[in-house]
Amino acid sequence: MTQRVLLRPIGLSRLLAPTQRHCRPFSTVLDTPVHATAQPAPPPPSSTPPAAFHDAVQATAPRNNWTRDEVADIYNTPLIELTYAAATVHRRFHSPAAIQMCTLMNIKTGGCSEDCSYCAQSSRYDTGLKATKMVNVESVLEAARIAKANGSSRFCMGAAWRDMRGRKTNLRNVKEMVKGVRALGMEACVTLGMIDAEQAKELKTAGLTAYNHNLDTSREHYPSVITTRTYDERLATIKNVRDAGINVCTGGILGLGEKSKDHVGLIHTVATLPSHPESFPVNALVPIKGTPLGESQAISFDAVLRTIATARLVLPATIIRLAAGRHTMREEKQMMCFMAGANAVFTGEKMLTTACNGWEEDKAMFDKWGLRPMESHETLQGQEEAVEKAEVDSSLPEAPGSGTQPASLTV
Repeated sequence: MTQRVLLRPIGLSRLLAPTQRHCRPFSTVLDTPVHATAQPAPPPPSSTPPAAFHDAVQATAPRNNWTRDEVADIYNTPLIELTYAAATVHRRFHSPAAIQMCTLMNIKTGGCSEDCSYCAQSSRYDTGLKATKMVNVESVLEAARIAKANGSSRFCMGAAWRDMRGRKTNLRNVKEMVKGVRALGMEACVTLGMIDAEQAKELKTAGLTAYNHNLDTSREHYPSVITTRTYDERLATIKNVRDAGINVCTGGILGLGEKSKDHVGLIHTVATLPSHPESFPVNALVPIKGTPLGESQAISFDAVLRTIATARLVLPATIIRLAAGRHTMREEKQMMCFMAGANAVFTGEKMLTTACNGWEEDKAMFDKWGLRPMESHETLQGQEEAVEKAEVDSSLPEAPGSGTQPASLTV
């Protein structure tokens, strides 16, 4: 009688001689080694996912009553489980193939009175950047036409100002830019520093789609980065924008010397606003020589990915934008971010004062991976459509064998 022999597979590590074995760090955004102390490792995984993680995975609508501990539990979930869960929720609320392409133009460079430790446009630092006057309306609209022809559906305009006090002429020109961009069938976004309620109403009347005003980091870490504007002043501008009926775009910068708890704090603040922002930019610091953070070590890629995935789970209907620092990421890393919930990018010639991935580069990547530029009509209705999609998807019967969640995600 023939005997069957069951062979046990031999692990790769046993096949290698001791001198051949080596460990390679997961790598950073800049593909350079990171010291173990740069980003504290999350606590060891628990055998049972926390209730907050379970609730986030099952969500069919945004919620605004997250506790900081709940956000921390989600953030500290083992990364492979976290990213898979984020991808699951992302597909419930969004088309995984659609990426919003945004182009950002600096309409007024340098000369800002703020002391943001990361910014080349601060007049307090010697970065070699020359301050300029505000550009004219037609040059902005020509840049918007080029952006639209290359697939961008949102055109963003940034000015290096602390606030808009006493800038009536500038505000009038900005409103003409907004009207012109909207006439092209594009979304219009501006970032002009602090604005009051009346200025927000004027921008809304002009047709402004979104206003960007980043919180940058957690409330606790914020004073280590900026002293010329308070955290509450930033929140006040966001309130003015929201009350005017303009979509809020607010996110943060990773790599400001913060700890992982500050990523949690930032996400918690945004997730507990009266309504979630329409978009949440995730920036990785691009160090600028001459600024206080000019010699900073690159943030580790796993911290970027973990932040995106956590944001996707607690901000399910929000567009998450992979912003500054993307040009330093290999294509595979960008795709990991898209799979974990990022669904917007900045693309074009430049991003304010830092480098940006070009349109042709992004088109090639999109074609290779089966992605497509998001159309304006897909984002103008924003979160309401995303919630409707999630509610419909959750009500559909699931085909046998087509489960979208592993057992560990459905406790």
